[in-house]
Amino acid sequence: MARRRQTYVVGFLALALCAALGGLGYRLVDLQVLRHAELKVKARENSARHLPREPRRGDILDARGNLLATSQFVKTVYADPLLIGSHQAEVARTVAPLLGLDAAEVYRKLFPTLRTNAAGQVVTNRYVVLKRKVAPETFAQVQAAMKQLTFGVDEKNLPRSRRLFYRELREHAVSADLMDDQLRVYPNGRLAAHVLGYVGMNEREYDGRRFLETSGAAGIESALNAKLTGVRGWRLVNLAKGNKEVVWKREQDVEPRDGLNVVLTIDAGVQAIVEEELARGFARHDPISATAIVVRPRTGEILAMATLPDYDPNNLGGSTEDARRNLVITDIAEPGSTFKIVVVSGALNDRKVTLRDAFHCENGAFLYGGRVLHDHHGYGLLTVEEIITKSSNIGSAKIGIQLGAARLHDYVLNFGFGQPTGILLPGEVKGIVHPPEKWSKVSIAQIPMGHGIAATRLQMAMAMAAIANQGVLMRPMLVDRLETRDGTVVAKFAPTRVRQVIGQRAAADMVQALKTVPTKGGTAPDAELEHYTVAGKTGTAQKIENGRYVRGKYLASFIGFFPADQPELCIAVVLDEPQGRYYGGQTAAPIFRDIAIRAASYLNIRPDRGEEPGGSPMFDAGPEDRSPRTASARPAAAPLREAAN
Repeated sequence: MARRRQTYVVGFLALALCAALGGLGYRLVDLQVLRHAELKVKARENSARHLPREPRRGDILDARGNLLATSQFVKTVYADPLLIGSHQAEVARTVAPLLGLDAAEVYRKLFPTLRTNAAGQVVTNRYVVLKRKVAPETFAQVQAAMKQLTFGVDEKNLPRSRRLFYRELREHAVSADLMDDQLRVYPNGRLAAHVLGYVGMNEREYDGRRFLETSGAAGIESALNAKLTGVRGWRLVNLAKGNKEVVWKREQDVEPRDGLNVVLTIDAGVQAIVEEELARGFARHDPISATAIVVRPRTGEILAMATLPDYDPNNLGGSTEDARRNLVITDIAEPGSTFKIVVVSGALNDRKVTLRDAFHCENGAFLYGGRVLHDHHGYGLLTVEEIITKSSNIGSAKIGIQLGAARLHDYVLNFGFGQPTGILLPGEVKGIVHPPEKWSKVSIAQIPMGHGIAATRLQMAMAMAAIANQGVLMRPMLVDRLETRDGTVVAKFAPTRVRQVIGQRAAADMVQALKTVPTKGGTAPDAELEHYTVAGKTGTAQKIENGRYVRGKYLASFIGFFPADQPELCIAVVLDEPQGRYYGGQTAAPIFRDIAIRAASYLNIRPDRGEEPGGSPMFDAGPEDRSPRTASARPAAAPLREAAN
C-alpha cells in the first residue's frame, strides 16, 4: 500500500515536472519563434533610440568676411527627481549658481510629482528642465560639481543598494539630452539687425521630451532659411542605464549637412558709420523714426541699411514689434519733392523740355483742377534746372502737365514704383500707384511733386540710383554669394539690370540739375562736400492721417550721390516727424553729409573736386536746343498747402 502511494506521488511529480517543462518549452517557443519579431521590436524600443542630428545653421557674413550671425550648440539640462531622493537642497545649492539660477526655484523643481498624461496614464516628472541654452563647458562644470557632492555619510559602510543610489545620484540625477539645441548669436548686437533679422525657436517633441528647433523668422534669416538650415542627419543608438549611449553598439550614424554661409553685400564698416551718424541725427531732431540706405548705383549693391529705433536680436524680449520692423521696405508714404526727379527726367527724356526751358511759377500760387498749389517761396520765371534747384512744386506740376498723364504714369512704373524692388528680404510692399483712369483732375499736377502716390524708402533710393547709373535701374542686391563652411562657393549672385528707364543724355542733364541742389542757391547747402561733387534732391512731404494732410507733421528726406559724374555711392536719409526744423535740407541733408564724409574715407573713394569744371564726363549729351519756353499763368483760388523741398 505504501509502495503504491509512493508510486502515485512519484508519478504525480513526474507529470507536474513534465507539465512545467512543457509549459516552459512552449513559452520559449512563443518568445523565440512565434512572437520573435514583435518582441524584438519592443526590445529595440526599450534600449535603442533613433536620434535626429541637427545640422549647424550657416553663418551670415558681411562683404569683407566679418561675422554677423553664427550658431553655437547648447544643451538642455534637466533633473530626475526620482534619483535625487531627499537631497534636493544639496543638489540645488550645487547646480543653481553654475546655471545662473535661483537655488530656491531649483529646489522646488526637484521633488517628485505625479500627473495624468493625454493617454490617461499616471506618470512622474522624470525629466524636469532646469535650463535651456546651456553652453557645453557650463554643463561640464555642472557634471564635475555633481561628482564631487558629499552627503555627510560614510558611504563605504553603507549597504550595496545605498552605495549604488548615491552613485546614480551623482552621475545621472542632473543630465543633458543627447540631442543638442542651437543658440543663434549676433556678435555685433544691434548692427544691421533689420537686415539680418532673427530666428524663432519652435518646440518639438521626441521620445517624451521637448526640444527646440531653430527657424528664421525675419530678415535674411527668414529669406534664406532653407539655405542656412542645412540637412538633418540621424543616429541609431543603444542606451544603457541612465540614458547613456553604448557607443560600440551604435548601428547607424549619418552626418548632418551643415547649412550654407551667406555672404552679404553689406559692409559692416559702412553699416556702423551709417548707424552712428543716424543716431546722432536722431538725437538732434527727435523724430518718430529714421532710416538710411547706402547703395552702389552701378551694381545695386546695398552697403548699409539702417532703421531707428532698432533692436538687439540677441534679446528680442527687450524690443517691441514696431522696433523690429524694417521701415525701409515695409512702410509707404508720399515721397514729396524727391519724386520730382521722375517727372523732370521723363520730360527731359521725351524731349518735352530742356534744362534751359522756363516756366512761370505763378509767384507761389497756381490754380489747377479746382485746387491751388503752393511753393514755399513765391517764384516767377524759373528754368527747368532752377525748378530742381529751388524745388518748385508749381514748376514740377507744369512739367508734368506738359509731359501728359500717360507718359508720366509710364515713367512712374518704369522707375520701379508700384511694384516690389525684388530685394531679398521678406515683408517688402509694392507701394501705391493708381492708373491714369483713376486720377482726379489735379493728379497730373500733384503727382510730379510727390503727392497722390505712395512709395517705400528703398524704391525712392533705387530711382535716384538709376539716374546716377546713366538711367539704368538696378535690382537692389543684398546677397553676394552662398558658400560652404570651408569657403567653397556654391552660388554667386551678379548685379541685375532691370531696365533702361531714361537715356544717357537725359540722365546727364538730370545729374547737372541735381548738382545745383547742394549749393548755396539750392535747398540743401548742408549736403555739400569739400572734396566731392554731390548731386541730390531734398524732400519734405506733409503726412496724411485719416485721408487728410496733417499740419506740422512731415517726412523729411535727402537722397544724393557722389562723385556726381562718376558715382560711387548713393545715400538716402529719411526722418519721420523731425521736431523743430523739419525741411529735408535742414535735417536729412546734414546726416547725408556726415555719412558721406566718413564712408568716402573708409572706402578710399577718389575725390573729384579740382577737376576741370563743366559737362558730365560720364555722358555725351550732344547738341540740343536750349531756347527757353514759357508756360502761361493761371489765376489763384482757395489754397492747398504743399511742402516743397
